[in-house]
Amino acid sequence: MRSVRSNVLGAVLSVLLLTPVAAGAVVQRAAKPNPEAELRKLTREADRINKRYRGQVQSLEETRVQASKAAVNAKALKQTLATAQVDVVRFAQSAYMGARLDDSNLLSFQGNAGLVLDQVATMSYLTGQRAGRLNQVKQLIKDARTAEKAADAKIVNLKNDIVKLKKNRVRIEALLAKYSYQPPSSSDGLTPRMVNVRNTILQNFPMPYAVGCLRVGDPGDHGSGRACDFMMSTGGSMPTQEAKERGDRLAQWAIDHGRELGIMYIIWQQRYYDIRTGAGWRMMSDRGGITANHYDHVHISVF
Repeated sequence: MRSVRSNVLGAVLSVLLLTPVAAGAVVQRAAKPNPEAELRKLTREADRINKRYRGQVQSLEETRVQASKAAVNAKALKQTLATAQVDVVRFAQSAYMGARLDDSNLLSFQGNAGLVLDQVATMSYLTGQRAGRLNQVKQLIKDARTAEKAADAKIVNLKNDIVKLKKNRVRIEALLAKYSYQPPSSSDGLTPRMVNVRNTILQNFPMPYAVGCLRVGDPGDHGSGRACDFMMSTGGSMPTQEAKERGDRLAQWAIDHGRELGIMYIIWQQRYYDIRTGAGWRMMSDRGGITANHYDHVHISVF
């Protein structure tokens, strides 16, 4: 019984001694500047660039989405870590409150032996629970640090993208000057440039599925009559191989004739091609579905 008691108390003390180290590490990391404030500032700057360049710059938006997701993940891990630390302290307090018998009491005790064994069993259980929770806290600390570094890296990428776009301002503004601003003027709410692109596509590509353009109230290009979605399947379903190849041909055609027709960017198969940046095809983050990831339609926006 003495060895059991010593082991239980030893385990409790060991865990108690380890906790301040783990907690201190988190406090030290939490003292760093909050990346969310920096992300908000960069998002405002990205919005200004989008307005200046007459529409959402896809590379900038993609980097902003990645940075936002990384920041949300880092914040969620920190919140989980804070909850786990509270549990560790609670287990410590419970184990301490239950530790009322010393070795001499155990040896001389003549009452109900079951109560003593129950108390020791409870202490053992609490110690085991707390030790397990502490291991979880240690892993959460490691995960939180990794997530924080990832968020910092994505924010740096967003800064770099903003710098690159500012450096390319002269070239991009020359492209914008070539295609002057057009308000919607057709009966279906599209700009003359979008009407021309849509009609040219319909003359050159069979379209067995719908073509969706104006979306009233949409804050992006669909709302301003400067974008159309050329469906390669019924909405929400993956296209057949034949339809995918048609979409590939349409996307490449839009790239080849983009500067001639005033096409600004193309999105297809979770990739985007922004003619303003000249960066070629770039992958998009997962937006959560077939339509959101543009697997079922080719999106084309014009200046």
